[in-house]
Amino acid sequence: MKKLFGFSLLATLMATVPSIFEVVTLAAQDAADEERYGVQILKDYFIDGGWGFMSIVLVCLILGLAIAIERIISLNLATTNSRKLLSKISARLDEGDVDGAQQVAKASRGPIASIFYQGLEKMEHGVDIAEKSIIAQGSVQMGRLERGLSWLSLFIALAPMLGFMGTVIGMIEAFDAIAEAGDISPALVADGIKVALLTTVFGLIVAIILQIFYNYLVSKVDGLVNDMEDASISLIDMMDRYNRAKTKIIV
Repeated sequence: MKKLFGFSLLATLMATVPSIFEVVTLAAQDAADEERYGVQILKDYFIDGGWGFMSIVLVCLILGLAIAIERIISLNLATTNSRKLLSKISARLDEGDVDGAQQVAKASRGPIASIFYQGLEKMEHGVDIAEKSIIAQGSVQMGRLERGLSWLSLFIALAPMLGFMGTVIGMIEAFDAIAEAGDISPALVADGIKVALLTTVFGLIVAIILQIFYNYLVSKVDGLVNDMEDASISLIDMMDRYNRAKTKIIV
């Protein structure tokens, strides 16, 4: 009896497995069809909006994303562990090895390392001269960090402007069609307004996407600048202690 029950249960499971696979396959096909349908709708809307302004808005998106990706990679590469670098330089200065501290800063990457190297190179001329050199190099590095952000802000402002311009031109064309037809047809007006508003929608979408990247990049730059300032202050304190200790030894 138990064997018969086991065989019947096994047969039921074997009969159920193909149906489960069929349901999963159909669900996957439906998802793929919906995805293709969504992409096709997006393509249709893009074409309906008119190749002229829609292509320019698309170019703004591509260029803006290219600048944003390049800036993200550059800023991530510019990130330096300032505490670790300061500890290495502090160890060299404690040993009286200024050249070794310069080599440590030179071998490190990032704007903070460049600022450190510039300050250590002017260290023999006094802390005041080194501090001025650090401030000047910090301004140069800040300009490099902010490079490309002005273009990104331009595309953020330009995309919706182009969309609005396409909308205005589309509305003018719709009213021209009404004037030529001599009758206000609801279908004619609706189609014209729909095509006119599509450029604005795509322009706003592009501006929103690029604005998110822009805010991230600005926050990243602000974090790096704050880190540069804190590390520069710590380096100046180290150099001042080194010069004081050196003066005591000479006296």
